Amino acid sequence: MIDPIRTTPDQGALDRPLAELARVVRDGSCSADELVSLSRARIAATEEDLAAWVALAPEGAGAKRPTGPLAGIPLGVKDIIDVAGLPTRCGSSTTSPDPVATTAPLVSALTALGAVVVGKTVTTEFAYFAPGPTANPRDLRRTPGGSSSGSAAAVGAGQVPLAFASQTAGSTIRPASYCGIAGMVAPHGTLDMTGWLSICPSLDSPGLFARTVADLVTALEAAFPRLAARSDGARVAQVLCWDGSGLDELDPEMTAAVQRAAGMLREQGYAVSELGWDEELRTLSADHLCVMASEMAHQLTQRLAPYPEQVSPQLAALLTSGAAIPESTYREALDRRDQLRTLLAERLADDQVILGPGTPGPAPLGHAGTGAPSMNRPWQQLGWPQVAVPGAQTEEGLPLGLALIGRPGQEAQLLRVGAQLEGALTRG
Repeated sequence: MIDPIRTTPDQGALDRPLAELARVVRDGSCSADELVSLSRARIAATEEDLAAWVALAPEGAGAKRPTGPLAGIPLGVKDIIDVAGLPTRCGSSTTSPDPVATTAPLVSALTALGAVVVGKTVTTEFAYFAPGPTANPRDLRRTPGGSSSGSAAAVGAGQVPLAFASQTAGSTIRPASYCGIAGMVAPHGTLDMTGWLSICPSLDSPGLFARTVADLVTALEAAFPRLAARSDGARVAQVLCWDGSGLDELDPEMTAAVQRAAGMLREQGYAVSELGWDEELRTLSADHLCVMASEMAHQLTQRLAPYPEQVSPQLAALLTSGAAIPESTYREALDRRDQLRTLLAERLADDQVILGPGTPGPAPLGHAGTGAPSMNRPWQQLGWPQVAVPGAQTEEGLPLGLALIGRPGQEAQLLRVGAQLEGALTRG
């Protein structure tokens, strides 16, 4: 039996499309303060079950009546990202409880356009695998995924319409897929991550959650127009369908969802064929594990050495294994990445994008883990943009997130195809 978070009719204004929410604030139909109050009311009504937040911003933050394209939009910020006046705890008791003095530039980019930070959302410990307390809004018995668990759950429950995430392995695409929302990972190195926890400089990328792909487009076009509009005029003619390359055991319903989505895109005029990069993607996946463990050990081992009893077994094991990786092995993994990045970028034409599973299946039962990032590792190793597309679901009604992947510069194409696919999935 699914036990989802339920909302009340008087808070339904928050469920409007993002562009419409900003418009009613700009035209005076609803003040930014009222919109943020609705968000806080929904948090108050659902947070006991959901546990998506670690700290809320002071009340009245939206009282200045912003007028930008994101005017009054309530925004959640993953608690590895700095927001002035709030602490950045990174899901760990080893970090300082003191408020930080400055806000990360990516957050400021949204607040400068009128978005209002509601608070900081739960993350797993140092954005790795040890889960926080957050439940899945579509089924409270299940994980929301990690590490951006609080942000995904908050958007999935309608507490906020927009929230920042990050991805080192599958920390944006996986929770978006489990919670039935849209998510995007920016190409590695394209956006300023100053003020974000850096655990894997070769892998860390910013992410963003919204209810729909259309809402993602609204936010990205407003705040990061160069990213959202890159290759905007290029038309996608072909979708290459990816079956997971044997990286994990796929749930039969996920396999069927990918095939059904491919059929829908074919009906919309896209040519559809198989991807066929299995050997290369398996290599990238294995090398991702090496790079992530090595870089996390380098970034965190000394920092956490004074707190051995405050480090989870999951993180401690990773740091031990990462420290044992020879420098030559790490460098070889990066060299293979560079070679395969060039090779695969040449294979993927300007008018092609990739469709595949966002996760092996629906969100697993229980809160002791966060699910597997196996479907995301090779693409994150490449540093390519990824979009999680909601709309597919199991017979039981659990979300099955699909992923669209492309080369850097194809973000607008991924978003356009994603919006079309979400529409087709929603219509059934």
